[in-house]
Amino acid sequence: MRRFIALAVLFLFSIPFGISISGCSKGTRIAFCNGDTGPVIGQAVSIALTPKIYGVSLNFGQIGQVSSPTAIDCKGSTVTISSYTYGVFDANGKATLDIADVVPSGANAGKLCAGTWNRNTGGGIPDYTTCNPTNKTGEVYVVASGGGANSNPLPIFIHPKATSVVLGAPTPSSACAADPDLTGQSSNCCPLSQQATVKADPYDGLTCISQGQSRQLVARVTDADGNFITCKVGHLNFAAQSTAIATIDENGIATAQQPGSTVISANLTQAGSSAGFFSTCAPTSISLTVPSTSGNVTSATVNQNTPQPLSAVAKDQNGTTLTGLALTFVSTTPITIPVASSGTVTPTFPGAAAITALCQPPSCNPSPNNEIGLFGNGKPIASNPVNITTPGTNSSLIWVGSTQSRYILPVDFTNLTLGTPVRLPFAPNSMVLSNDGASIYMGTPTELMVFSATTNSLSKEDNSVAGQVLAVSPDGSSLIISDPRKQIIYLYSTASTGGGANSTYGGVATHAEFTQDNQTVYITLGTPDPSDPTNPQKFTPTNQLLVHSTFTGWTQITLPNAASDLAITVPSVGAYLAGNPTTARSYCASTTISGTGTNQTVTNNYYPLADSASVPTDRVAATNDGLHILGATVANGGTLTDIAFKAGGLPINACPQTVDPNYFGNQRNSINSQALGVTASTITGVIPASNSSVAFVTYLGSGGSLPAYTPSTGAITQIPLQGVTAPVAGTISADNLTLFLGTSGDNKVHLINTKTLTDDPSKAIAPNLPLYINGSDNPSTFVTPDLIVQFPRKATS
Repeated sequence: MRRFIALAVLFLFSIPFGISISGCSKGTRIAFCNGDTGPVIGQAVSIALTPKIYGVSLNFGQIGQVSSPTAIDCKGSTVTISSYTYGVFDANGKATLDIADVVPSGANAGKLCAGTWNRNTGGGIPDYTTCNPTNKTGEVYVVASGGGANSNPLPIFIHPKATSVVLGAPTPSSACAADPDLTGQSSNCCPLSQQATVKADPYDGLTCISQGQSRQLVARVTDADGNFITCKVGHLNFAAQSTAIATIDENGIATAQQPGSTVISANLTQAGSSAGFFSTCAPTSISLTVPSTSGNVTSATVNQNTPQPLSAVAKDQNGTTLTGLALTFVSTTPITIPVASSGTVTPTFPGAAAITALCQPPSCNPSPNNEIGLFGNGKPIASNPVNITTPGTNSSLIWVGSTQSRYILPVDFTNLTLGTPVRLPFAPNSMVLSNDGASIYMGTPTELMVFSATTNSLSKEDNSVAGQVLAVSPDGSSLIISDPRKQIIYLYSTASTGGGANSTYGGVATHAEFTQDNQTVYITLGTPDPSDPTNPQKFTPTNQLLVHSTFTGWTQITLPNAASDLAITVPSVGAYLAGNPTTARSYCASTTISGTGTNQTVTNNYYPLADSASVPTDRVAATNDGLHILGATVANGGTLTDIAFKAGGLPINACPQTVDPNYFGNQRNSINSQALGVTASTITGVIPASNSSVAFVTYLGSGGSLPAYTPSTGAITQIPLQGVTAPVAGTISADNLTLFLGTSGDNKVHLINTKTLTDDPSKAIAPNLPLYINGSDNPSTFVTPDLIVQFPRKATS
């Protein structure tokens, strides 16, 4: 702390006063502070000017203002003083106007000048309106007097214009060696002891600080010529842009709070500011377990409606256990087995899910964009998955539609009731169901149609957007809609008020998928066929990947080859892209740091290559156990490929600084490719069960059978389909017992037993969706049900 000198001269401003009493018997009694003696209550005994210790810092010629004084009496009560008189003194208590000046009284009393005010200049120029710099550096003191009391001396620091403040860089000892008396008045040296009362190790900006640890913030201030003026500018007031990451006291002691990086402002009172950053160490690992006396358990069977808390333990690079993290808990099947923000799983239906904890910017471990990756801040961290299985069976509600019909059919399997077909304004080209089972979103070339799944009626039409609905976020708040005619991709808000397209990007999307935490969506792009621009089956894949993140916004990545589909990994640490070869992109940015010390510059390559498997795929999907990426292609006569990972799955925990092109590939256990056994012209889907026990491949073509792949055995089973040309679309019930399969040839929905891998044709449903052609319905011609969604419900109504 800077030295302070008692200023005897302040008493020159004292105004003695006495008390006369006339008429003892009838006069007002005077109250003294100590009974019958001492100061009079209500009379000022002290005046405070703030900031008392740190004072005011002004550049040459700059005008400032002393803060309003506060006066108190002997009892500590505030006293009102009608006016104050101000004066400037040097360290010896001598009045001076050589370095700084102050307006002594009047309407502008307390107005400061880093130089001297004009006085008696004539020409109609009022006094105290022009500040004439003297360009003299120094420290003086302002004192306020009024009501018979004097204030504390307020330090005023006058200096050349400060043009740069660099945090985390104390003056080098070599510079101080050139100033052996350590006066701090040379242009080179200002030892830390003269900058602040040192109560902690200085923060040098070269590493992160663990949660709960403290560091002394220091800085180097330079003028326009690059001269150090740190000891001439007075005390630096530090402030964190995010107090959730660091808190700073009046002495410049910063205490690390939550993981992340925040901008630190180093403010010179009334003289300007600059910025640096402070880093609280990021988690390097998050261990997610089911609490158990038998150790770290990462799987459990949990009954319906039974809460099961999970335990997450996060540690940083120094082994510090982190508390209070804003972790995001996500489920791969939030319909059946949702997880609360507290990490408690309460299954609502039978099924299976993988639960993951994420420390995901910007809610956890955030960083300014220009600091992402430095010390691990600004990058996400994923835990290991915990697999939850809920036994039992449930019934299902399904809705069946077709890209060739204006009708949608609800089916309730509780009573095996076919609902009344509902006529839509337009034939949908796509259909997705929100995870809460409330809304079905259907795209058309004309508008977005929203269908209420609870009332089985159309609830909204929005003609401000058109095209295909490719994905709905897990929380149901956002859609990805692609309009191939306008070549615009919409990030669409589903909010009942204020909803609509809240962000757009140019291009044509072919497939999209959100991460389980709702914060990121990956999108593959394509080129429409000019002869049939709205037919997604004719889109030609391109080598462009589009990603939207709530943290970094839109990012477009050029790929080494065309990508026709994508699948979010489990945990959601990246995405695999269908193509030849099949590649993967990591959510870990590759960070390049140039420079040294506090002059480091950070650049990032977002969503870098993380795997390249030399196998072709047209469609891909990830299993919930995190151990398989399944792909299918029509190439080579029709092939299914299983990219299988080692035990433990894909890399989790802290992101590396630079992502190796084999970051995911190093975790591969095997690549198993085999013939699909059908004649397919187009692969329409790879559909894994949520318990990862089986996956099905749908396609356009012929063959009359359904390929079912069992990851545990690596075997394909052909399920014969009576009267069927090809299985074109499907969805699996939440309890993983039934595949609802739309088929061409008979235009029915078959119910495939996923345990026995058999089809019972007698249970097939005929939705009888009439063909819509040339502007009218043809009730005598039924079309293939190629749009199917399902939602679970209790087995009994």
